[in-house]
Amino acid sequence: MGMFASEEGLTRSQATLLTTVARHETIGVRELAEIEGLNPTMCSRMVGKLEETGLLTRSPDADDKRVVRVHITPAGAALSHQLRDRRTALFARHLADLSDRHLAALHEALPALEALSQHVADSGPAGARCCERARP
Repeated sequence: MGMFASEEGLTRSQATLLTTVARHETIGVRELAEIEGLNPTMCSRMVGKLEETGLLTRSPDADDKRVVRVHITPAGAALSHQLRDRRTALFARHLADLSDRHLAALHEALPALEALSQHVADSGPAGARCCERARP
């Protein structure tokens, strides 16, 4: 993603942040900071830079004015899709270079990888932090 993101004038961190907001469409700054592993101030600063370029917007939460929500703009969504498509194409090219034995191993591992991905998604940011602490 780094190479493609920099072509668009984004840092790798900005590109991943944009992708996360695009996936949620709207998300609180604190939740976004947790997902991205950033402190809220740094997250806010990055959101501000992406807001200046028209990729994101911010607004107070409808129910709690203390909460700031981040929204993807049409331009932000389009760029996020473009970056994702480029990553997919790059991944596919590298996949084509693998041996039949490695491709078969990946195919066998897909159900386990899908289950792991779902488990991580279901556990949310708090679960991810818990796993980081548990690692030796």
